[in-house]
Amino acid sequence: MLLNKDTKQFIKYWISGGVYFWIGYLVFIVFYSFFKWNWFYAKIIADVVGWSSNYLLQRHWAFKDQIHLSEMEHSIRYIMVEGVGFILDYLIIFGLKSIGITPYIGFFISSAFFTVWSWFWYKHFVFPKKRKVI
Repeated sequence: MLLNKDTKQFIKYWISGGVYFWIGYLVFIVFYSFFKWNWFYAKIIADVVGWSSNYLLQRHWAFKDQIHLSEMEHSIRYIMVEGVGFILDYLIIFGLKSIGITPYIGFFISSAFFTVWSWFWYKHFVFPKKRKVI
């Protein structure tokens, strides 16, 4: 079975996001469980490491055929989307923690939301297709 271009791209996006999630999750475990940091600060470190790996994989693998803006334009757009996502993510995890759900589970719940959220923004804003001139 041959996959269409969008399906292949989504699979690459999903794998890249998985790398971001698992790297970030492992960093979170180290700082939250072993070093006993507050969940908020442990998550910040986890996100910085995760975002870096995610950007590189999305930019150079999943959306490599949609690169036509400058590196600065792509990075600014990525930071804008992730900035809004950062606030939403922390609100989700804080809200879940306040009702007794551990941040370990909160990571998974939040990532389910952001799988859809980020796909839309990355595909259409961060790494948009070049518009055809008529």
